[in-house]
Amino acid sequence: MIQVSNLTKKFGQHVSLDNVSIDFEKNNYIALMGPNGAGKTTLIRSMLGYYHPDEGDVSINGLDPIKERTEVLKDISFVPQLPPPIKLSLNELMQYIQTSSDVDKELIMHYANEMKLDITGNLNKSFFKLSGGMKQKMLIAISLAKKSNIIIYDEPTANLDPKARDDFYRLLKQNEDEKILLFVTHRLDEVKEIVNRQVYMDLGKVISDERI
Repeated sequence: MIQVSNLTKKFGQHVSLDNVSIDFEKNNYIALMGPNGAGKTTLIRSMLGYYHPDEGDVSINGLDPIKERTEVLKDISFVPQLPPPIKLSLNELMQYIQTSSDVDKELIMHYANEMKLDITGNLNKSFFKLSGGMKQKMLIAISLAKKSNIIIYDEPTANLDPKARDDFYRLLKQNEDEKILLFVTHRLDEVKEIVNRQVYMDLGKVISDERI
């Protein structure tokens, strides 16, 4: 469970989150929407412990994502909008994920193949040098293989072609039980068959929260 209570986050004079309170529970599949600058990414990064709040609290399964960040991140899969500049090869990356997060390397390869990523042909290629679509497929494969109870996707299909998007949503529907699935998205039409809750933010506030 994710609990956000009276959360305020400022960057200089700019208020990115303005006294936000919202909870997400198991079996919530949420589309988090709003214009650029609405506070969506700040909210996500606060949940992940990247940002220290100016006021209020965030709790992830009863834990503080700043003070107990290592424990909190064990149960979260996160795919950012912009892939990180990882210089490891795909083989090294999978080995690192397997060692650090106890994620089965073979399961990563399984989901990569399901996403039509030629992982065996690119094992020794640097993640950094992959195309945007290939990077996204790899990160999605890792997120699914981790079997987390909380999965957060920030514009996950931005670099995917239509067929890869179909594969992504097919795999999600096969793995959506008993978890929180949170999409930061501008493409409601893509996720409408998966989500059961729509949250709209603007100017650092939650404007609407509709269960569907």
